[in-house]
Amino acid sequence: MRPRRCLATATVVLGSVLLAPGIETLADDRGPQIAQARPASATTSPEAGTFIVTLADRAIAGLADKEASRTDRESRFRMLLTDGFDVPHIARFVLGRYWRVASEAERTEYLQLFEDFIVHSYSQRFGEYAGENLKVAGTRNMPDGEAMVLTDLLRPSGPPVKVEWRMRRDRDSFKITDVVVEGVSMSITQRDDFSATIQRAGGRVDALLGILRDKVRTPIAN
Repeated sequence: MRPRRCLATATVVLGSVLLAPGIETLADDRGPQIAQARPASATTSPEAGTFIVTLADRAIAGLADKEASRTDRESRFRMLLTDGFDVPHIARFVLGRYWRVASEAERTEYLQLFEDFIVHSYSQRFGEYAGENLKVAGTRNMPDGEAMVLTDLLRPSGPPVKVEWRMRRDRDSFKITDVVVEGVSMSITQRDDFSATIQRAGGRVDALLGILRDKVRTPIAN
């Protein structure tokens, strides 16, 4: 299964970022369950694992209401997104080298458009949740001070999909900075997409901004 499709279910479970839905789901009679594995060594970061489980529980509470309006879905999704992810950091990374050449006005508009684009495009997928099971398989501290949570996305029609959540400390909590699906970084993948768009426009950042504006303005079904 393609990494982008796999991330879709993982991020719907966590109310997170990017990509296409459509994976079959797994649930038992008690409804969606998220299991946390015991840390395996002194180099692990159990608090990071707890953070993922807590965020997922919050997402599931919102996902359970399939009758929510588009406005409600967007509001819930935005709260999960900004609470759980370092959106400004991800946005700057995704813009890559073009962040340095963008004007101050372009940077300001881009940061808002990036968040709006994610919320507008993916909040409606709350209504598509059907009980995926995300299992925390382990955690570890990274040399640069960040933490990695290793999870398995359990599916009824295939083997588990490995999804890794990289995060940094944010005071007494965490913020997710990247998601790696079967070895593929979603931040790098999105950066490549944005870079290609800007390159096709002769290096103009405003070309990407125009595309994001159009996507944010495109109506979506309730």
